[in-house]
Amino acid sequence: MRYQPHGICASAIDVEMDGNIIRSVKFTGGCDGNHKGLCALVEGMPAEEAIKRLRGITCGPRNTSCPDQLAVCLEQLLPNA
Repeated sequence: MRYQPHGICASAIDVEMDGNIIRSVKFTGGCDGNHKGLCALVEGMPAEEAIKRLRGITCGPRNTSCPDQLAVCLEQLLPNA
């Protein structure tokens, strides 16, 4: 799934799932090192756990962040999460 995030520097988040397990995540644009770290941490994790850990994280004065937008993307993939 390709998700267009809102309120962050990245222009897209691509997520591959296997059931509820996150298989891969790739951000387009934004902070490359932070995104690589974030992706490495959530790959192999159940989407529900990632959502629980990432939802609501903010970045500076913004009311969202790359982790928060990844959680929003995952919520769309798992509407019952």
